[in-house]
Amino acid sequence: MLPSHWLTLHGLAVSLAVLVYVFSSHAMRQRRPPASAIAWVLFIVLLPYVALPAFLLLGSRKLARPASLAGTAPRPLASGDGWAAGTIVSLGQPAPAAYRDLRLHRDGRQAQEALMRTIDGAQATLDLCTFILGREGPGQAVVDRLTAKAGQGVRVRLLLDGMGSLMQRPPSLDRLTRAGAEFVRFVPPLRSPIRGRTNLRDHRKMLIADAGLPSARLWCGGRNLAAEYFMGSAGQAPWRDLSFDLGGALVQQASELFEHDWRFARGLPSLPREVLHASAQAGEGAQLVASGPDQADDTVLALLLTAAYRAKARIALATPYFVPDAALLMALCLAARRGVVVDLLVPARSNHRLSDMARGRALRSLAQAGGRIWLAPGMMHAKLAVFDQTLALCGSANLDSRSLLLNYELMCAFHPPADVQRFADWFDQERGTAQPYVGHRTRARARHRRRHAAVAGVPALIPAIASEMCQRVD
Repeated sequence: MLPSHWLTLHGLAVSLAVLVYVFSSHAMRQRRPPASAIAWVLFIVLLPYVALPAFLLLGSRKLARPASLAGTAPRPLASGDGWAAGTIVSLGQPAPAAYRDLRLHRDGRQAQEALMRTIDGAQATLDLCTFILGREGPGQAVVDRLTAKAGQGVRVRLLLDGMGSLMQRPPSLDRLTRAGAEFVRFVPPLRSPIRGRTNLRDHRKMLIADAGLPSARLWCGGRNLAAEYFMGSAGQAPWRDLSFDLGGALVQQASELFEHDWRFARGLPSLPREVLHASAQAGEGAQLVASGPDQADDTVLALLLTAAYRAKARIALATPYFVPDAALLMALCLAARRGVVVDLLVPARSNHRLSDMARGRALRSLAQAGGRIWLAPGMMHAKLAVFDQTLALCGSANLDSRSLLLNYELMCAFHPPADVQRFADWFDQERGTAQPYVGHRTRARARHRRRHAAVAGVPALIPAIASEMCQRVD
């Protein structure tokens, strides 16, 4: 038995660790789900000497504080078919902006051609943000094109996530920087936690050409710049994914967001956010929806919840990793129970085994509520959500807790019914090659999967911390 004075010191250490957690959460106005908050407290009480450093390094998930509503009236949401745009604006995102020449990329070849065409057509500026930049194939080709453009006097800036560059090593960037381009990593793994959390990753993917000019162009979606997302490699088929490019006033919203991320990564003070007024009528245009630590609200999650409850006829979702939080899963299940056709497209087997193991309960719950689940052959990496003919969301966010609660993400919300239908048609085409999910398993198999998950390292008592600290993204 330990001497009493050691027990007293241990009790003081536990009390101090809990006080640090409480006061730091209050000071930073961190809003965690109850399960996550309880998990952190239990972790700190049981292992304070490990848990407190982990919390100080990884525990904060919000850098932006919610604005005080004292003395102000909440913005009214638009009624009828304008509810989506009104909800997005109420979450602090820009108003709808006009766009033109929207091109959905049918496959990796079209996506790569559009990417290179956007780079080659730039006359003044090129800003690229990506999570992964592969060493060969498209990654090297992009670096070569950017180097050539920088040599021609085009201002080139490359923003690459620090963790993503560890997961897949990027090409040498020496020639690019010697040509005059600027390069910075977003929160490198060894960076001081005071300037940003290693666990918070920039998962946004966008290429902006000639921002502010009539020729401005945006290339965006779910594709990282590596071979598997375009043409495949080493005898492997390319992943199925979804990206798009467009022009028009909407590109300025992407430019503002890139500038915000760039200044944060460089350690520069943020510029005052420009108020981007609507350049489209109700039911027209599109909006960029940024989500992450730099937003006071969980914007993409809030929008998905609102849309699920407002859907009348159909919800179509495509995601490589389906591990939603309880609120989103309940919203989808209730939509299915009230007669909305809920279609979910996921890969039969993704590139992350733990994610596939963790999704089983959510898939069974949705299937039991009447949702239709489709298993795509090969690796399907697209991120898409379509609600009736009112809203289509396409971008970088997966339907899991890391994307919706932790990462810096970007989705584009399209409102014109004709373009919403184009995204729905893409979904139906992909669904045509998928097989229906059969969720009935014996109790013995279900128990086996739970035991396997526990052995694989998913803590039964603290799933929220496991999600925050251990989950990988692509």
